[in-house]
Amino acid sequence: MGFENTDFLFSTPEMTEIFSLPNQLRAMMRFEWALTCALESQGMAEAGAGSILGSLIDAEFFDTSNLERDARESGNIAIPFVQQLTTKVSSANERASRTIHLGATSQDVLDTALVLQMRQGLQLVLVAINRLKIALTKQIEVHAETVMAGRTWLQPGPPVTFGLKLAGTLAALRRHQTRINAAAHRAFVLQFGGAVGTLAALGSAGPEVSSEIARILELKDPELPWHTQRDSLVEIAQVLALLVGSLGKFARDIALLMQAEVGEASEPTTDGRGGSSTMPQKQNPVACATVLACAARVPGLISTMLVAMPQEHERGLGLWQAEWETLPQVFRLTAAALARSIEIVEGLLVDKTRMDSNLDAMLGLPQAEAVSAALAQKVGRSAAHDILRKASFQSQETREHLSAILKTFPEVTAHLTHADIDRLLQSHGYLGSAQHFIQRVLGDV
Repeated sequence: MGFENTDFLFSTPEMTEIFSLPNQLRAMMRFEWALTCALESQGMAEAGAGSILGSLIDAEFFDTSNLERDARESGNIAIPFVQQLTTKVSSANERASRTIHLGATSQDVLDTALVLQMRQGLQLVLVAINRLKIALTKQIEVHAETVMAGRTWLQPGPPVTFGLKLAGTLAALRRHQTRINAAAHRAFVLQFGGAVGTLAALGSAGPEVSSEIARILELKDPELPWHTQRDSLVEIAQVLALLVGSLGKFARDIALLMQAEVGEASEPTTDGRGGSSTMPQKQNPVACATVLACAARVPGLISTMLVAMPQEHERGLGLWQAEWETLPQVFRLTAAALARSIEIVEGLLVDKTRMDSNLDAMLGLPQAEAVSAALAQKVGRSAAHDILRKASFQSQETREHLSAILKTFPEVTAHLTHADIDRLLQSHGYLGSAQHFIQRVLGDV
């Protein structure tokens, strides 16, 4: 498309900010501040050093152009970050600067900063899920009894209700919430291990310093450093991928229902939205397209996260670095998919008349199963199926309603009256347990 940055489509401003360089630097500053405070509590840092670093968390004093230039030379941004931080603190209190980053390694500050950013990101995700759940619940309540064609293999099946279709998405969102919370519990953990995960530079004080850093940052203190054990980060990526996959399924259904020849439901339509550069009549499902694009992109990113898991020995080469842009991108795409899904549901347009019209145009064929089930009690399931299949083919060929065809079959009328046939072919009367399932999802059963 020629755009250098597509965050306007594939992220939200809030999620973009969380994974921006300035916010990453703030998170890195929080780690260095917490480390200095922990060292100070053990008598290993100058008194007041923690307060000095705390005053710099939001100071934004870093020279980002030099940071990026030096990061190319050093292999990561943490090394020039620590250098600039040390220079800044030294100008105010040289003794306080002596213990900056003591006992830590570059990966400690970068991984812990990432965990802090993920915590912010997941808070946004969970807020968005709740908003989407509220919007879906309202639509389900409105459309619990809005009858439409069910579709299997993109072909008409027995009727369902639009509320039931939406209830499937709501139930999935609840499962994703549970997964996200469980994964977050395992992932919101401090990374602090020093060069090879032994904290040897701190002598016997290592565990106490680690526990204090975790307390200050409100993270769990790990059983041991996890430099090359990346399962918790990968799990976060995977649960977000599952969420985006479900949103993609929802968007796919709405886009299919929005086709002009179907016309049963639509994302919001306004002047200038979803237009075409050549076709004035077009009303494209632009929000659905974004959600589907996110759902198409995330699996490849998850593949990268999985491929990056076999990291060498105590500190990885290249595979750790492969995560740096990958995991934030998963968060951005998740945020975009959620935002557009909320937009779709809150402004959803539903055409009940078209749903009824489409069902009527199908000549009663979607309810063939209902007649087959009733007839099976008289002649057996296999025989009933064969009879209905033959009648259905005849209805399709002649474009005559299935009711009229069945009334000419002696093997049917011997067991079912004309009134029985008409009743069985009523779409509103063949919804099975749809209402029960909806109420279970809404929590009323």
